[in-house]
Amino acid sequence: MTTPAPLIPKHGGYRKLKSFQIAQLVYDVTVRFCDRYVEKRSRTHGQMVQAARSGVQNIAEGSQASGTSKKTELKLTNVARASLEELRLDYEDFLRQRGLALWDKSDPRRAELIARRRATADEVAVWVKEVAGRDGRHGRNGQGSKANASITSTTSIQSTYAEVSANAVLTLIAVASSLLDRQLAAQSKAFEQEGGFTERLYRQRKNVRISQNRR
Repeated sequence: MTTPAPLIPKHGGYRKLKSFQIAQLVYDVTVRFCDRYVEKRSRTHGQMVQAARSGVQNIAEGSQASGTSKKTELKLTNVARASLEELRLDYEDFLRQRGLALWDKSDPRRAELIARRRATADEVAVWVKEVAGRDGRHGRNGQGSKANASITSTTSIQSTYAEVSANAVLTLIAVASSLLDRQLAAQSKAFEQEGGFTERLYRQRKNVRISQNRR
């Protein structure tokens, strides 16, 4: 005899989700980035930190809510994805407004960061320092970057670090967004095939009535 599916399936476990882990890293790095490069009293500072936090919190809340509402899970996961998109635009604006380069998707530095699998803000900071030093010595910053003007000046060094840091976070946001896109697709498919809590409750009640009638 087949064991009936539980009314409330396993849910939560968001800390094991790769999307949550990368989004949390984006949040941690964004807090540091904003404290260093964005005026703390500005509206942009608060908005960027909040958008990064929203990405993390909504993945967690969606995972927790999935036990009783697949619809809510979908909604919150989509909110997380939208929050990261908002944050992506803020970083792109930061680079554009300062004349710093936005790395192309094919830039090898993006692939390098992904391959390194940095797991903490400290590890990302070490990588940024390494790349900024290397780019400064070899002039690898993209066209339009102010950092190429004079690596010996304090302003140029700060610009190099800001450029590498912003692009590093943009790379992580791209990874998290891709993972969330796949997560949303899987959640949509599961909802279409299995329904939500109401459908499970109906099936369970129906099975109970059938079982009682057979007696």
